[in-house]
Amino acid sequence: MTAYASGERATEWGALSCELRSVNHRFLEIGVRLHDDLRALEPVLRERIASRLSRGKLDLVFRLRSPEGAAGLQVDPTRLRELSDLAIDLAARFPGLHTDLTDLLQFPGVLQAPAADPAALQAEALALLDEVLDEFVTSREREGAKLAAAINERVDGIERIAGDVRALMPTIREGQRQKLAARLADLSTPGGAPLDQGRLEQELVMWLQKLDVDEELDRLDAHVGEARRVLKLREAVGRRLDFLLQEFNREANTLGSKSVDARSSAAAVELKVLIDQVREQVQNIE
Repeated sequence: MTAYASGERATEWGALSCELRSVNHRFLEIGVRLHDDLRALEPVLRERIASRLSRGKLDLVFRLRSPEGAAGLQVDPTRLRELSDLAIDLAARFPGLHTDLTDLLQFPGVLQAPAADPAALQAEALALLDEVLDEFVTSREREGAKLAAAINERVDGIERIAGDVRALMPTIREGQRQKLAARLADLSTPGGAPLDQGRLEQELVMWLQKLDVDEELDRLDAHVGEARRVLKLREAVGRRLDFLLQEFNREANTLGSKSVDARSSAAAVELKVLIDQVREQVQNIE
């Protein structure tokens, strides 16, 4: 499910900002970009996100911006003096030796940035992440409510189509019975003997049983009820709905394969269209 949240808080080391965004994904995948002073915190950040979210491709970014007017890089005078004394000593031995200021500044320990307290900064980062996660989850819940309404609308359509097919079945069965009876009436056994009516009735019943879709319609009704129940749960339901849609699709396919009437065939096609639309929406649900 797509969502975005961000937050910022002032610390003694500067402004600490956090951004969390996600796009649709079947599983939980977390990408992390952290300030150097927070890299050790990455496993804890991932664990905290996973405790609140279960699906989506997420990007987490932490930045630390130095406060305006704050001292930036500082020169260590002791270290610089040591290097200067060494350069003077070497110059006496090697007259052609030249010392460049930029080379001196690049020497380890000469330039120093104000050090942050790692434990305190990490505590600030975790507190900020919790705030951003709260906003992020709230945003997802708002979008989820809209998606649930869209899915429920299509589930209502599935229920309506199943009801229409159920109402049509007596008419379809009677029409098939009359059609088959008319065809059998034109047949005769060798020698002109009349056909065995008992056997004909038995064959007719067996043939009509093969066209019976009451079980498929009953299961569709059960799946509709389960879908509505699942959509009301206050937990991650995406994978459960994925499985339920497979069952929806199976019944729609069977309904289509048993169809001998244009109306029930069209209904099977409409069912599959609605099921595919629900499947697209479910990919956005955690």
